[in-house]
Amino acid sequence: MATLISKSPDETFALGETWGREAKRGWVIGLTGDLGAGKTQLVKGLARGLGIAGRVSSPTFALMNEYADGRLPLVHLDLYRLDGPTQIIAAGLEQFLVNPAGITVVEWIERWLGVEDSTAARPRNVTEASVFDPARREPHVKYAGAEIGARSTHVTASRLRRVWLETLGETERRIRHEDTGH
Repeated sequence: MATLISKSPDETFALGETWGREAKRGWVIGLTGDLGAGKTQLVKGLARGLGIAGRVSSPTFALMNEYADGRLPLVHLDLYRLDGPTQIIAAGLEQFLVNPAGITVVEWIERWLGVEDSTAARPRNVTEASVFDPARREPHVKYAGAEIGARSTHVTASRLRRVWLETLGETERRIRHEDTGH
């Protein structure tokens, strides 16, 4: 797990911009952090790194913003208002988490992966596995020990970058990230 300290919103933006230049099709970048921790600032930088020229804002009330004018399409999800995988699937957002056409950035990714302490290194109570139930003829995802219906056989895309943003001071943030998958 990599850890760095951002001393300003500009540094957080620059980190996102670097990641945007490195991003590959199919990546999901999952963000966890308190309100005001810098999640949207990181996404703005990521969009710039992808060559997206338009204004980037948090989709808190819309759930999703799409930006198609960059090197790769960017979908920005905000799951704050959703309670878990069942609501995320019902809202039609699962496709962006399991098979993104470009890059998906998800604020409040823990709503999809499971409940966790925002400073923990890994999610708790999450089983990232799929089960096919022949009687139902559809996959079911195991989530925190319970099964929920799902239209896909994967919990997340093949490449997930988990990012934790922690407020240390007025402008200072600890940003940790870990890549899983290919």
